[in-house]
Amino acid sequence: MAQPFTVETTIGGRKLSIETGKLAGQAEAAVSLRYGDTVVLVTACVNPQPREGVDFLPLTVDFEERLYAVGKIPGGFIRREGRPSEEATLTSRLTDRPLRPLLPKSWRREIQVIITVLSADHENDPDTLAILGGSCALGMSSVPFEGPVGACHVGYIDGQYVVNPTLPEMEKSLIDLVVASTKKAVVMIEAGAKEVSEEIAAGAIRFAHQANQELITLQEKMIEAVGRVKEAYPKSEPNTELIAAEQAIIGDRLPGALNHPFKAQRDPGLEKLKKELIAGLGEKYTPAEILSVYDNLIRNELRQNILKNGRRTSGRSLTQLRQLACEVGVLPRVHGTGLFTRGETQALTITTLGSMRDEQQLDGLGIIDTKRFMHHYNFPPFSTGETKRVGTPGRREIGHGALAERALLPVIPPEADFPYTIRLVSEIMSSSGSTSMASVCASTLSMMDAGIPIKAPVAGISMGLVTGENGEHAVLTDIEGIEDNYGDMDYKVAGTAAGITALQLDIKLKGVSLEILEEAMLQSRETRLFILESMHKAISSPRAELSKYAPRMYKMVIDQEKIGTVIGPGGKTIRAITEGSKATVDIAPDGTVIIGAVDETSAKAAMKMIEDLTREIKVGEIFNGKVVRIMNFGAFVELLPGKDGMVHVSELANQRVEKVEDVVKVGDMIQVKVIEIDNQGRINLSRRALLAPPEGGMPENGGPSPQRPGSGGRPFNRPR
Repeated sequence: MAQPFTVETTIGGRKLSIETGKLAGQAEAAVSLRYGDTVVLVTACVNPQPREGVDFLPLTVDFEERLYAVGKIPGGFIRREGRPSEEATLTSRLTDRPLRPLLPKSWRREIQVIITVLSADHENDPDTLAILGGSCALGMSSVPFEGPVGACHVGYIDGQYVVNPTLPEMEKSLIDLVVASTKKAVVMIEAGAKEVSEEIAAGAIRFAHQANQELITLQEKMIEAVGRVKEAYPKSEPNTELIAAEQAIIGDRLPGALNHPFKAQRDPGLEKLKKELIAGLGEKYTPAEILSVYDNLIRNELRQNILKNGRRTSGRSLTQLRQLACEVGVLPRVHGTGLFTRGETQALTITTLGSMRDEQQLDGLGIIDTKRFMHHYNFPPFSTGETKRVGTPGRREIGHGALAERALLPVIPPEADFPYTIRLVSEIMSSSGSTSMASVCASTLSMMDAGIPIKAPVAGISMGLVTGENGEHAVLTDIEGIEDNYGDMDYKVAGTAAGITALQLDIKLKGVSLEILEEAMLQSRETRLFILESMHKAISSPRAELSKYAPRMYKMVIDQEKIGTVIGPGGKTIRAITEGSKATVDIAPDGTVIIGAVDETSAKAAMKMIEDLTREIKVGEIFNGKVVRIMNFGAFVELLPGKDGMVHVSELANQRVEKVEDVVKVGDMIQVKVIEIDNQGRINLSRRALLAPPEGGMPENGGPSPQRPGSGGRPFNRPR
């Protein structure tokens, strides 16, 4: 194992150190990063042999959470980490996205980057450490990597940009932005925001890019110290003979086959040309060679038409949006639905409301352990007209769902105003570009249809980019699937009319300039406002009433000292309330009680039970109570659940009573009046006080009740 070597810098007022040579000595490259008390180990390994039969870069990034890092034992029966959490999957994607464009596209040996969180301090997010570690490890490896990449968080707090604010500080920030960049340009953006302006967002990106330069310099010191020799990789040279042969067969028919507004019109023509090429050239070249050149011909035709003529395959201009359609109330029984169609992209979102006990429990490294708002995204194979295996959500589905969730979160009403758990599920019905942003629009429609009082509607759009020589470029509004495939950028911008709520940038280039990013962001705003106006025509505001199938939530507040009374020993009392009323009951530590029921009758029954348990009984009050026990000196009457008082034999009737059983029996309902509550909280009752006087004057036992010495005037007491 090599001698340990460490480099350090200070960023955000805290020391960041990168060390190699101490851990994981058999990995091709390994670094451990420490920021505060958060420690991450990142390793890179490369397979010595090329992977056969692949035509893509085989890079895998795995983010491994270890709950010992925060002093937790995993939940469940197994008590060990299992499948990656959603947060781990998102961090894997966050690390992969800036690294992949900087690796050679023709590399065919498997690369595996593993990030293991060894310690987490709940102040410093390990996600940017994962990017830094992945960049540094690849830079130290034999792989020809065109880094390093710097990555940091930026917040906007009290009108100031802040680099790497702590997790508690980020709660006060208007934006949580992650930017990864090289020395020259930005390669990845991920952000959530609270309706910030384009100017604030653009300033944050610039601020982050500048802060990243110091992190790049730090990695360069480490890479230089290791001095690893980079391996050569095969560079594919264009086969001019094959290109000429294909062009001769196709002639001038490619534009006619390619330029159609719909995929169903486009695909048959392109498929016909492909079959002709394979039939005409199949004896001399392999299908893979033929299709590779054909793919490049399509790519060049699409890009040149955009750059030279300002026209796209669909015939749209660069800034033109596809046709929109918005609809609500699509499905019966469910709590809310929204259907959003943009060209051949279509998303159907269903809203489900539940009680606060339906919150998602999080078993991860973060400081938040529950989540009351969830957005899930499903991408079935029929959405692209394909046949594929249907299984658990993949990384892409989790990532798209999380992006839409982040975009919508700033407009979700707080729990105090809307005490519901909210789950949205976006089902992609058809896909041809930016289904995640379609999900944002459909989700807004669905929530308004469900009657959720959101702060403002949210819409999103995806911006594309095509670059040429000498700085020539074209920014595309509302990219289609084919433009995403052959273009250079997928820049998603979501927000309300007031400002941005989410950003996500993925590129295929080595970087994008800040000027192009600002141009795309400003261009997206006009389109977003147009989409919001179209959504407004479908539903202008949240419905005044929830669906009749949605649970009703009622809130009441009890004395904190009475919480134990409502819960009861081992939860016995609260279980009795829920079983008796058919309602759900959730109690917060501050005494707030949320009651959920499918009908008002059940909710009111639960509320009355809780009120009865927590109310204070006062002298002079009258109750209809049930006789629960009889003694020789009187009867015990239940006034409220868990609260009873005693009627002395002398207070049972307006004449002398020889035996208690002569007047009442267990189970009888009688009306009684509270005549005394002693200093120990014991309650004395009278039935006689509510009866008319007997004919002939005072009753024989109408005088003062027999008293126990020292009882303070209390009738003979029941055993305690």
